[in-house]
Amino acid sequence: MALKRPFSELDWQLTPEPVRQYIMALERMLFDMEQRIVAHEKRLEKLEVRSSKNSHNSSKPPSSDPPFSRQKRKQKKSTRAKGGQKGHKPHQRQMLDPTESHWLMPTRCACGHAQFDPQKMQPFYAHQHIELPEIEMQISHYILQQCDCPNCGRTVKAALPSDVSTGYGPRFTALIGELSGIKAMSRNDVKQLCESVLGIGIATGTIQKLVDRTSNALLPAYERIGRVARRFWCNYIDETSWFKENDLHWLWAMANERVAFYRIDPHRSKEAFEKLVRDWDGILASDGYGLYRKWVNRQTCLAHLIRKADALAERKKTDLCRFGEIVAAWLRQLVSFAKEPPDPEMWSDFYTFFLFTVSVWEKDKTDAGKLARQIVREMDSLWTFLDHHGIEPTNNRAERALRFGVLWRKRSLGTQSEKGNRWVERILSLKETCRLNAKPTFPFLVECITSYFRRSTPNLSWI
Repeated sequence: MALKRPFSELDWQLTPEPVRQYIMALERMLFDMEQRIVAHEKRLEKLEVRSSKNSHNSSKPPSSDPPFSRQKRKQKKSTRAKGGQKGHKPHQRQMLDPTESHWLMPTRCACGHAQFDPQKMQPFYAHQHIELPEIEMQISHYILQQCDCPNCGRTVKAALPSDVSTGYGPRFTALIGELSGIKAMSRNDVKQLCESVLGIGIATGTIQKLVDRTSNALLPAYERIGRVARRFWCNYIDETSWFKENDLHWLWAMANERVAFYRIDPHRSKEAFEKLVRDWDGILASDGYGLYRKWVNRQTCLAHLIRKADALAERKKTDLCRFGEIVAAWLRQLVSFAKEPPDPEMWSDFYTFFLFTVSVWEKDKTDAGKLARQIVREMDSLWTFLDHHGIEPTNNRAERALRFGVLWRKRSLGTQSEKGNRWVERILSLKETCRLNAKPTFPFLVECITSYFRRSTPNLSWI
């Protein structure tokens, strides 16, 4: 852009040549400075956007938010007392089957009378006292004997029964699996707990062998969960990073209301996705990753789009801020339709104004236009949940299914072998599937390991 000089052309021609050269040099310097300022402003804006990202305006997890920047929750002042309110659903202590009972009789009345008729006694209250008994391990000693055959003279030795040949029974093996997988404790923590609580000294290598045995026992359940997931009409799919010997892998989750199926793959690719879903062709709920956008029948995660709109609403530029606020409001109203479906008139108004807002900004070259074009690309998958009852407008189900895996990865830094990857896949699939079906994990672990020792198949009809 040429600078406009504040004097006429005649004055410029009458100016001495050295002065004109000096002025032109200053003009070139000012032009270069303006260009550098514009470039620095763009770079500064990008840095500000990057530094202001958090779990509310991006896909970053809540654990990445610094503690000093978290907003304090505004608590409404209430005149009611804290705790359970009158009329709320009670959550009483569950009455358990007693192992022993003690009948307590009254001893003395307030008037001083102390003789009562035992035939007229009536129970009025039952108080339960629960205590953990001293754990005494059941240790069976098998003394193998040998003798010489009186017929041929060979030494004949006794053999261990197959169900005790491992040295550790199904319940103890299941406990090691529960602690190592369901609770994601380290091998040293499991070792210390066994020594402290059970009084059993056990090596970390032995713990690993029991974990491997549990993993093998879970294979039939894992395959069953995979078959159920690949036959379900709708699945929520997401992936997160995983590490095997410090090499980047990916933990994939395929979850629905019945089961959750996990798989670790070295790649985040189309081939890895196809290995996860195989021949499944149902409705896919996912984020906006390019691999998922090619799916025919899909529900895109509206929460991801809302966070991007919230990020624009925090920008300093007025037009970007206003666009972000408007789009975030429209998307939140769309999410609310999942609980309160709109009537035809309400939907017509929403659809008209939403499309108008996006189309106005579609050709814009700023981040607002980028978000508008993304919404246009995924327009057909924004409201699939309105046409199919039971689909959620967000991908929160898959993200919740991955949460425990993320915490496990942060504690253990991943796995060290393919065998470890298979263990993580199987135990995570069991843990989340049991949670979805309100079924405890430990009894089923015992059943799987018992069946593994007997070379039979556990009961998988509940999956």
